[in-house]
Amino acid sequence: MPTSARLPTKGKLARTKLTRAERNELTRQKLFDAARKVVGRLGYAEASVSRITAEAGVAQGTFYNYFVTRQDLLDELLPEIGKDMLRFIQERTRGEGSEAVREADRFRAFFDYLKEVPEFLRILNEAELFAPAGYQQHIRTVAGAYARLLRRGREKGEVQAFSDEEIEVLVHMLMGARGYLSQRYAYTDTDQSVTTVPDHVLSAYGKLLAGGLFAEQQGAAQAKPIRRKRGGR
Repeated sequence: MPTSARLPTKGKLARTKLTRAERNELTRQKLFDAARKVVGRLGYAEASVSRITAEAGVAQGTFYNYFVTRQDLLDELLPEIGKDMLRFIQERTRGEGSEAVREADRFRAFFDYLKEVPEFLRILNEAELFAPAGYQQHIRTVAGAYARLLRRGREKGEVQAFSDEEIEVLVHMLMGARGYLSQRYAYTDTDQSVTTVPDHVLSAYGKLLAGGLFAEQQGAAQAKPIRRKRGGR
């Protein structure tokens, strides 16, 4: 984004400058975008301040106007990307339809997001080790938003009567499924490029949920507790 823009005013082009706050926000966003690219390409361990600022096109000293340390940026990186991902998915699921349809749309939108931000999976997977504070914040944010959607569906009678504690378990199961399925079907073996997920991945996910999470409550089989055999077998 340019630091200034020309806007038509009374048939003439007038130059409108950004405010200091807008310039600061623009530079901060440049650093985040650069960190995303560098970490996605090289990993957290190789994401030095010099590489990030070079990617952003700003002086190395500028970095410290926005972050106290390199780790501060790395801890904020995944949560920021996670918020963008949630906004992206929300934009793709604003249409009408049952909660089952909307969940299918959310699942599809997640893979669409990976095509927009192919660095996401590496940043997520490495964050637990290299940016644990950011990793935990990201998980809390995404899981919390997901749980609210399922509780809302439960209140409308479109999601089975799982307890709040059970919904938390389901959320982490579904989040885990997205991560593993993206590794298997979205990313190529040779690089970080993302391919279109096959239709059978989407249909399998939909059928699984239709037979469980969104199944009709009347007549649904009650899960029986697993009992261990004597002798631990």
